[in-house]
Amino acid sequence: MKVIHFITSIDKSAGGPTVYMHLFSDELKKMVDLVVVTGTSPNATEIIGVKVHFLNLSLIRLITLKKKFRKLLEDEKPDIVHINGIWEPQIWLFQKAAQQLGIKVLLSPHGMLEPYILNRHSFKKKIGLVLYQRKALNNVDFLHATAKSELDQIRKLGYNQPACVIPNGIEISHAKEKTEWNNVQNILFLSRIHHKKGIEFLIEAVAKLQLSYLKITIAGEGSSTYIDSLKKLTVQRNVSNQFEFVGGIYGESKWELMQQSDLFVLSTYSENFGFVVPEALATGLPVITTTGTPWQELETFKCGWWIDLNVANLTRALTEAVNSTPDQLKTMGLQGKKLVKEKYEIKDLTEKLFSFYCQIL
Repeated sequence: MKVIHFITSIDKSAGGPTVYMHLFSDELKKMVDLVVVTGTSPNATEIIGVKVHFLNLSLIRLITLKKKFRKLLEDEKPDIVHINGIWEPQIWLFQKAAQQLGIKVLLSPHGMLEPYILNRHSFKKKIGLVLYQRKALNNVDFLHATAKSELDQIRKLGYNQPACVIPNGIEISHAKEKTEWNNVQNILFLSRIHHKKGIEFLIEAVAKLQLSYLKITIAGEGSSTYIDSLKKLTVQRNVSNQFEFVGGIYGESKWELMQQSDLFVLSTYSENFGFVVPEALATGLPVITTTGTPWQELETFKCGWWIDLNVANLTRALTEAVNSTPDQLKTMGLQGKKLVKEKYEIKDLTEKLFSFYCQIL
């Protein structure tokens, strides 16, 4: 079985879909003949042992791209095309070229149909829907969601194609597990630095706590203008000495940073999955995140806090975490590791994806 994954970027700064592509490729290449088609990138994630076609996907080349896509598909002769993401006309062109050749197409929206995303830059999205995106969504053969909540939202929008719900996963063996737990002093936020991530709420909550011993590390890449605005807010709230912005952290350095932290916070408006949550849990970190994510299991497994996003709720959760004893934090950490091992091991989830490919064929 040959499968082409199409994703417009696998740049390290591109966020969750890039992580998904990297992790699933490592396992999926053992089960299928895997090819990745993506855009050129200055800092592309390396996908070892997989053929990767890097193309110039610039919008000014849109007229010629369809021919290039068709030629690539005719040469590779895939059984399935798996598309990652929506909202870019290049994605629709690749889907259209594949379906015109009779190739079945599976689409993973990766949270791009969530209410927060739909409402952000809504005018552009309405134009996109009219021009190509609604047609693309209506015509796709199969759908993949990473959580039941994401599939529910897709169905609510009227897209009823056959679908699977397969969470994203992580390579648990990569995690550097905590061996001791202390009172909360070092808090970690690690994700793409973007308005969507709600970092302002974390700054405001820390300011309300007035606990000068708390140190918060903000790790991730983003717009320098936006990062400067966050730093300015820490100055305005008199907590600049408590926040450190360290930029993008990857590989072993990421796991070491998690291992050295006492609490993980993802104060986001919306995530269809949020890779950093199971990574933190696999390390043994209690996690605070929001109901904009599908991580209600933080409550059911008693390994963190799942809150509606506002300053009061985040302040309350931080207060509970700070007041927890090391033994309580250890119990939460061990429960989190148990959750990830039971439900989010990448090998098990890739086998489920492969099984869905088999159903498609």
